[in-house]
Amino acid sequence: MQCIEISQPGGPEVLLPAEREAPRADTGELLIEVVAAGVNRPDVMQRRGLYPAPPGASDLPGLEVAGTVAALGAGVSGWQVGDRVCALTNGGGYAEYVTAPAGQCLPVPESLDLVAAAGLPETCFTVWTNVFDRGRLQPGESLLVHGGSSGIGTTAIQIACALGATVYATAGSEEKCTACVELGASRAVNYREEDFREVLDTVTEGAGVDVILDMVGGDYINRNIQLAAVDGRIVNIAFQGGFETTVNFVPVLQKRLTLTASTLRPQSAEAKAAIATSLRERVWPLLQQGRFKPVIAATFPLAEASAAHELMESSRHIGKIILQVR
Repeated sequence: MQCIEISQPGGPEVLLPAEREAPRADTGELLIEVVAAGVNRPDVMQRRGLYPAPPGASDLPGLEVAGTVAALGAGVSGWQVGDRVCALTNGGGYAEYVTAPAGQCLPVPESLDLVAAAGLPETCFTVWTNVFDRGRLQPGESLLVHGGSSGIGTTAIQIACALGATVYATAGSEEKCTACVELGASRAVNYREEDFREVLDTVTEGAGVDVILDMVGGDYINRNIQLAAVDGRIVNIAFQGGFETTVNFVPVLQKRLTLTASTLRPQSAEAKAAIATSLRERVWPLLQQGRFKPVIAATFPLAEASAAHELMESSRHIGKIILQVR
């Protein structure tokens, strides 16, 4: 099979086309003939040597794919060869074939083609486990999504709005803020021109925000705490602005805040399968009804993975970046 290897830690140029033997489906796995693969920030971190693959996982990048079932491993039921499938992989998605635990696979909704479906798994799994499981967002509550124009952000805005929340977002340009509002955000703040804490404190009339999904960290941490509502939940999924800051914990105590964080890739197959079950029950109907769809910013041929990573690191895109494998 054709694939993309990380020749050494470094910039986008270290992503090189290669040829390898295709994997085989082990017990409990599907072998997927890949049509398209999503590009994500963890792929960039892995390429830089900062996010190694867990033991037993493929060293190839790529955490989400869409395609067709090519073979079933022992003990797999509910799937047939030829079924359209999208999957959260443990690695190896930048390739013509990849295996994934059956519990991490979901059917592709009839309303979507396989290129669009490749933008679903990583973002949907991340949003569900962090906003709805850890963040416990409920209908009628409010959600602030930092990085609202990212793949994670565009997904979180749409799902939260569809499930009855009021959503706010931050983004780095007027174009990106407009995109967030068009997806359902009540207010989007251009963080280059305004202080999101001051703006949203005014918008909420001092009540604050119930759940904050943050991928920035750094100096956002204290502003998140200041903005959070009583009994608010702040969930970090990345720290692009830095891992360290000095925190005054008095408002955490006074407002009974919950500060939490998580990563997806190291979680067990059982935990990921539980998330997939929730997605099938709660989010996949929204896709079928047209109330949520992945926002695709750009597509690249598999051999141009380096160009896809350059776009990812530029942060010029709105939504998901996809590699077309077939």
